[in-house]
Amino acid sequence: MTRDDAYFVRLDAERYRPTGWTGGAWSTTEQHISPMNGLITHAVERFCAERGADGMAISRIGVDILGVLGIEPFEVAVSVVRPGRTIELLEAVVTSAGRAAVRARIWRSVTLDTAAVAGGEVEPLPGLAESEALDLGEVWPGGYIGSVELRSVGAVKPGRAAAWIRSRADLVEDEPASDLARLIGLVDTANGLCVRQRIDEWLFPNVDLTIHLLRQPRGEWLGLDTTVVFGPAGHGVTSSVLHDAAGHVGYANQTLTIRPRG
Repeated sequence: MTRDDAYFVRLDAERYRPTGWTGGAWSTTEQHISPMNGLITHAVERFCAERGADGMAISRIGVDILGVLGIEPFEVAVSVVRPGRTIELLEAVVTSAGRAAVRARIWRSVTLDTAAVAGGEVEPLPGLAESEALDLGEVWPGGYIGSVELRSVGAVKPGRAAAWIRSRADLVEDEPASDLARLIGLVDTANGLCVRQRIDEWLFPNVDLTIHLLRQPRGEWLGLDTTVVFGPAGHGVTSSVLHDAAGHVGYANQTLTIRPRG
């Protein structure tokens, strides 16, 4: 695989075709949601750029997964829900096979210099030099898992792990994407990073993903410091502290639905 490969091919202003590198982990005939999250971010950034500079940046991305996405063409439409000069709320809807399959809401807010009062960040993850290669392909199938490179920081335990991850694929063919879009396109990997139970015995897909950012991430590598908790009644949460090479950048949470394989 080379960097010339991409997860998506643009067909027109709002329509895309997914490639085999989007193949999911729960089902290889469906899209993994992680690249889609990156594409949604990319579409929102393009939408905002077309309106001109406004001094705002993305601070939260909330994605609800309404249904499966086949490996077939789809549309991404972005609209303004709550306009404003210092904060605004946008919505991105992914439509596939005639139905809304993903709905995301994105808060943007004005950027200011608040370095004088910054504080509370967690300690940075140990760097790549202190990491070891991690092969999720031993646990998960699918094109998406085959497209990423992972390096673990310390031991991977059931429900607990820290790792660095980057993609070997471009987001959209022949189309530059920001570091933010590319790294957001990796966050959903967290739920498969440190599985609590065997995937041939239990299902625990996430129905959403919510990301809160302290600042805009930079670079190729995303750090995931992840904890997976299964509750006693079929519900669970995967929580991650997000890092880039400069340190703590934000948080992510995924709601899980847990059930035995029938």
